[in-house]
This record gives sequence, structure tokens and C-alpha cells, in this order.
Amino acid sequence: MSKITTTYLTLENGLRCVHVHEPGAMVGYCGVAVRAGSRDEDVNAGEAGLAHFVEHTIFKGTRRRTSWHIINRMEAVGGELNAFTTKEDTVVYSAFSRANLGRALELVADLIINSQFPKVQLDREREVVCDEIDSYLDQPSEAVFDDFEDLIFAGDSLGHNILGTKESVMNLTSEDCRNWLNKYYNVSHVILFYAGSSGVNKFRAEAEKYFSELPAGSPVAVRESLGFFPLFDEHRVIDSHQSHVVMGAGLQTCSMAERTVLALLTNIVGGPGMNSLLNVSLRERRGLVYNVEASTTMFSNGGEFTIYFGCDPGDVPLCRQIVGRQIADLAEHPLSERCLSAAKKQYLGQLILADDNRDNRAIAIARATLFRGKALTAGEMTELVRDVSAESLRQAAEKVSRLSVLTMGPR
Repeated sequence: MSKITTTYLTLENGLRCVHVHEPGAMVGYCGVAVRAGSRDEDVNAGEAGLAHFVEHTIFKGTRRRTSWHIINRMEAVGGELNAFTTKEDTVVYSAFSRANLGRALELVADLIINSQFPKVQLDREREVVCDEIDSYLDQPSEAVFDDFEDLIFAGDSLGHNILGTKESVMNLTSEDCRNWLNKYYNVSHVILFYAGSSGVNKFRAEAEKYFSELPAGSPVAVRESLGFFPLFDEHRVIDSHQSHVVMGAGLQTCSMAERTVLALLTNIVGGPGMNSLLNVSLRERRGLVYNVEASTTMFSNGGEFTIYFGCDPGDVPLCRQIVGRQIADLAEHPLSERCLSAAKKQYLGQLILADDNRDNRAIAIARATLFRGKALTAGEMTELVRDVSAESLRQAAEKVSRLSVLTMGPR
């Protein structure tokens, strides 16, 4: 297989681009990563849910196309068009057969430059988003994470739901959407990305053709590092036969080396492997939970470490005790070299498997470029993992050992 290469380039208007050359690939991926998410909304001005609503309605009509023409532009050639919103960014992207790079780039450019947000279409889409909110609230295993973030990031813009509320969504207007597009969908806040078999020169020529009219925009605002995270232990009563629990801690801004330590710690504690410490202690040995998982989420100025499990209400105290004891043990006793080596080997293998997902890889490279200027190469990531010491892992566990708790379940 030919070598995959990544090239960073800048168009004449200043738009930063990432080109991932994958010789022989039959399918290409292109799109934009926009540095604008739910935390950029002014909730006091009624903008809650606006970033996500724009992501939904950007497909509803441009100066040149109706929603029907937008939907069929890529599907007519067997391609796909999609988007998603997070707390800090929005991604709009397309998958297509390799002959259709120009078609895809032209459509994505039309969407982010020329969307009009017609009122009739917005009114229809409100109902869709409100149904999404209802569906989300019906899944306490998902809702508990948002409520936990509301508490751990209290007082910061990270602490509100990406979807907004039904009331806020019903009040969003076409003008709100256009203002959002004008403020954030511009050269300063956008990364254009492509992964596929087309060479960098062809990609540059097509990108220059379709994205030259993207406005410059204002510089990205620099955020101060999150400095304080409250300690809490709350129980919220819901109509459920099961209790859903998130235990976690806030994280301050950290280097890539520190992030790597946290990622390895997370994988050891409650990663996707069936041999994670908590899966073994809570599920395999005791049968207390169906699912337990740990995760670390980093934002531009901080983040969070969380552990989730669902269990019978009567088992919550024991599960909490086991989780707390496991983290405390990691904070007090460094792993043996044998255990650390095995953990690194497993994690590096998981990274290789994840890298085989081409569309996720392309999007991950674009988002890393958006927030950090470039993505780590596989070799750089491997070196960071190999450099993790037992002591640095112990120190990371110590930093997250004061766990806040949110439980949602029966009384």
C-alpha cells in the first residue's frame, strides 16, 4: 500500500487546509471544521442551541439551491452529506467516489458561504430538533453527562446543553442563523480538509475556485484556562428502574504529553477493552453493572475526566465505593513496569485500529489543526505513549481522585 501523507497549506485568502493523500483510495472525504460550538452562544440573549440549529438548517437553502437540490447534489452520485456539533466546533462534510471532489467542495462552499435559512424550512426543522431534545431526555444514560457538565463547569459557557431547550429553539430566527454564519463561518474560524486519492495540486486548485469568497472574519478569541471546579454529590430523581451515575473531575489546560498520560489512564480504568479495571471489578467479578466506561474530554482551555455506570439503585453505594477505591489505589501505588508495558501495548493497538477508520481520521486531523495548529503523526503519538512513566500515571490519577458525583435514578 502506498504511503499516506499529510500536507498543510494555506489558500490565497488565508484559509487553512489539510490534505491527506491516500493513493488508490476509491472514496474521498472533504469538509470544514468550524471553531464555533454551543459554548460560543450567548445564552442570556436567547442563543442556547443556536450552533446546533445552524448545523441542521444550513442544508435548507442557499442563494443557488433549494433544500431538495442540496440533498440530491451528492446523493445523485452515491455520495453522502452530513454534519455534527460539539461544545466547541461544528463539522460539515461529504463522502464521495473519488471522481467527485470538485462537486463535493463546491457544495460545501455553497453551504457555508451562501446559506439563507428560509423561514418555512426553519419552522419545519424546529419540530425535528425538539423531537431530538425529547429523545435525548428519554435516555438518562446520555442526559446524565450533560447535567454533570452543567455542575462541573458551573459559571462557564461549557455548562449548557448543545441542543438548547425547546423554548430557546422555538425562538431562533433566520436572522439569528445568518448572524451566526457571518460571525463564525469565515477564514479565521474554519479549516478545510480533504482525504483521498487526488493530489495536493488538484485539491488546491479546486479549493481556490470554490472558497475564494469565504470572508476573513475576526481573530479567534483566546480563552483563559479553567481554574476552579466545584466538588458536589447530587441525586436527581427520575422515572427509571435503573440508576445512572457519573463520577468525575474537572481538568485544567494541559500539554499533549499530559493529555497522553490522561488518555492512557482513562483506557486502563475504563476503556473499551473488556480487561479494563472497572469492567473487571464491577461487571465480570461482581455482576453489578451492564456497562461501565471512563472518558477524558479536553476542550481548548480545560476538560473533564468521567466514569459512568448504570446499576440497580441498591448497588450504587457499593459501585461508588469500588470506583473510588480503584482511583485511590492508582493514585497511591504506581503500576509495575509489566502492567504499564501491557497497558501501552493495548492502547497503541487501539490507536492503530481507530486510525483505520478513514473518515474519522480525516475529521480528527482537521479538528486537531483547528485547535492546535496540526495533528500529531502516528510516530509522534507512539513516542508520547512510550514516554509515559508509572509516576506520571500515578500523578494523573491523584489529580482526578477527588471525584464529584451525579446520580439520576429512582428515589
